[in-house]
Amino acid sequence: MTKAQVRARLRDAREARSVFDVESAAANLADWMYRLPMAVEEGSTIACYLPVGSEPGSDAMLEALDDQGFRIIVPVVPDGEPQPLRWAVFDRGTQLQTRRWGLAEPATPSLPPESLADASVVFVPALAVARDGTRLGRGAGYYDRSLSVSRAVRVAVVFDDELVDRLPAESTDVPMEWALTPEAGFTRLDPTGPAAG
Repeated sequence: MTKAQVRARLRDAREARSVFDVESAAANLADWMYRLPMAVEEGSTIACYLPVGSEPGSDAMLEALDDQGFRIIVPVVPDGEPQPLRWAVFDRGTQLQTRRWGLAEPATPSLPPESLADASVVFVPALAVARDGTRLGRGAGYYDRSLSVSRAVRVAVVFDDELVDRLPAESTDVPMEWALTPEAGFTRLDPTGPAAG
């Protein structure tokens, strides 16, 4: 299947999830944030998204990171054509506003794209991720454009059945190093494994 066909199938499956499943998954994902498998010093910067619509997770993921003393930055989508994301600092007191495509973003001034270079870990939304690290996003390429400035550990956040063996890939796709799912938690991805190629 093409990327567009896979995206359509995954979106339909997400929309069909029950409210109970979505809320249970969000609670589990927040709990996993207290059990990061990579060493991250207190006070370090972690990039994470603010889930909207059918995306897995909730603000509780970010609150769990805030509880541990991390500095959190969240994406801000720039106006115009797709380009690298801007970023904004987030904590429990941050006022949010609904912006482009219904995304929740801080009302505070944004930081330049290079700010992602400060992050030790970046949690990336995805429609699916393969065991070889291939991530399928929504198709605009914002994260692929953004991650080139970062040496952060890259974690794709998906539902458990969205961690798959193989996905269509392009040369511009930035591979993920970990998957985070509600039930299985953190799974190390392997670009040298049988799904690679």
